[in-house]
Amino acid sequence: MSNDDLTHENFDFRGFDVPDLKAVTLASSSDGEQSKQPKTKHEDASRNRRHGKKKSKSDARSKKRASAGKTSESFDDYEDYEEREAVSKADKKASKDRPGLFAPMTLREVTVRNRIWLPPMCTYSSFACDGRPTPFHYQHYVSRAFGGFGMVIVESTAVAPEGRITPCDLGLWEDGQIDAWRWIVDGIREAGAVPAIQLNHAGRKASTGCFAVGYDGQSVPEEAGGWPTMAPSEIAFGGLRTPRALSVDEIHGLVGAFAAAAGRAVAAGFQAIQIHAAHGYLISQFLDPLSNERDDEYGGDLTGRSRFLVEVVDAVRGAVPEGVPVLVRISATDWAAGGWDLDQTIALSKVLKEHGVDVMDVSTGGIMSGVSIPVKPNYQVPFAEQVKSKADIPVTAVGLITKPKQAAKILARGESDAVEIGRAALRDPYWPLRAANKLGIPSTEVPYAPQYVAGAY
Repeated sequence: MSNDDLTHENFDFRGFDVPDLKAVTLASSSDGEQSKQPKTKHEDASRNRRHGKKKSKSDARSKKRASAGKTSESFDDYEDYEEREAVSKADKKASKDRPGLFAPMTLREVTVRNRIWLPPMCTYSSFACDGRPTPFHYQHYVSRAFGGFGMVIVESTAVAPEGRITPCDLGLWEDGQIDAWRWIVDGIREAGAVPAIQLNHAGRKASTGCFAVGYDGQSVPEEAGGWPTMAPSEIAFGGLRTPRALSVDEIHGLVGAFAAAAGRAVAAGFQAIQIHAAHGYLISQFLDPLSNERDDEYGGDLTGRSRFLVEVVDAVRGAVPEGVPVLVRISATDWAAGGWDLDQTIALSKVLKEHGVDVMDVSTGGIMSGVSIPVKPNYQVPFAEQVKSKADIPVTAVGLITKPKQAAKILARGESDAVEIGRAALRDPYWPLRAANKLGIPSTEVPYAPQYVAGAY
């Protein structure tokens, strides 16, 4: 795995046993502590040879026959083996009935052509710093739509100018920005994908630098185009500037800002709305007790800390037509002791379902700097599966999903309803078309645009 695979801004973090979540503690990511890797078959064989051991298949069968039936304990082991075999066969049978990568998915009045979605990934490319998209954004998103993605979720789009992560973020905080989006949305739809948009407020992580303005990883000075930040409490993120605490009236105003931005998104033609409640941005800051020390109705217990998000969901749901799906991106854990965790995520997801949320986009992390995260392929998938099964709500899985068979197995095992291909899609806009070929799916069953049929795999 290259370093490039470990540094994506919109990470999704999963991949170890769920019970271990409570054992996660704050640690520097430079500690280099890694869990011991399991021995490979080659290593086991080498060890056996060194000790003069050579186990044949017949020896193994004889040993199994000899042990089976000798004692009640060994008989129980044999029954356990039989039970596991039965479960495995049942799971394989169930996987045949589960939708594959290229099966359509209907959410309210919107049908997505397949289960391969493009997640929101910041590009920081509104170079005029006015929140408006540019020809770059048209090329970036429409090419992925032609590449076969089912849903294309546009990157973090600010609901207020002070809610931008960087000065070069996209925005929908005023009506004058709507027209700049229409040609991009039309292009995505004409290519066969569902255009969705992620609405966000960065809170204490706002006004940071990027490649276009400098100050990367730092707060941008006001004289260089930066601005004061706000948050639930006066707690800074890492070395960024300390935010001021929001008043209750300001919180109410931000609820309205999310709703207004959602209305503008629908006016621009977007068919689905995603609310960003992950990765340590403003809504995430309200959810996590490590960043929310309020003693009013927006702090304290889970109900208080989640109140802002629930109010935003209600406001957005009321601002868009009934047939428009609403998604919420959530960090299932912030990987920090005493912070947001999976149990709270599941409880919140049940509430959000009752308030009209259609899909939970399950990611992790972002509230604290210097946290140790066990990054590896599929490391966030177990979190998505837990939310799906325990909250009974559709989910998407993300995080180092890069290979077609890997993605297909996630759906076949029932761990997610859709997969999001992020970094791999930056390298290959036509990832879904290539995946279909790798999986042996005929090109006639794959979403090729007529102009590209002659070049089908």
